[in-house]
Amino acid sequence: MIRMLGNKSSLLNQYIAELRDAEIQADSLRFRRNMERIGEIFAYEISKELEWKQTEVVTSLGVAHCEVLAHQPVIATILRAGLPFHQGLLNAFDKAGNAFISAYRKHRKDGRFDIQVEYVSSPVLEDKVLILSDPMLATGASMILSYKELLQKGRPSHTHIASILASNQGVEYLRKNMPNDDYTLWVGAVDAELTAKAYIVPGLGDAGDLAFGSKL
Repeated sequence: MIRMLGNKSSLLNQYIAELRDAEIQADSLRFRRNMERIGEIFAYEISKELEWKQTEVVTSLGVAHCEVLAHQPVIATILRAGLPFHQGLLNAFDKAGNAFISAYRKHRKDGRFDIQVEYVSSPVLEDKVLILSDPMLATGASMILSYKELLQKGRPSHTHIASILASNQGVEYLRKNMPNDDYTLWVGAVDAELTAKAYIVPGLGDAGDLAFGSKL
């Protein structure tokens, strides 16, 4: 199941436009803040799909009958580009558990690359709702590999995969390679192409470098 949040006109589209804008990208603080704001919007939309329960809240004047989350999700992100996006999700799900995966492209001399995972930190995921975020879903390979690594911590009851931008190829790769069907893909926009180096076109560039500076 795929949810295209950018199909309806909203502030989300404004923030995505600013992420793409090469002039605005020069301000890394604004780039990170826009990813964070997008994360908050994604969290709000995902929350509509979660389980809620009735509770009583005592005010200074009486008792109010309110709805609260029945269970807290676990928010997972792929380092390092995903950190501002993760913070936006955490701003909304402020009691959630947190997981982090170090996955990166290890380039070969022939120009191709493998996905390398070196670090996973996660609470128990058995029967939990998992929100796995990465701002860019390019080939989809790092998302699938990260998800499989997280399965060692238990099988989630449902997984929400959140990406600000995706490619058609990444979406299709996810559809074919997810180990199960208990997931929902949330995206802001889907672009048609990938470059020879597997960057999304028109995309926005390297989200990690734009947020935190160039790497060696």
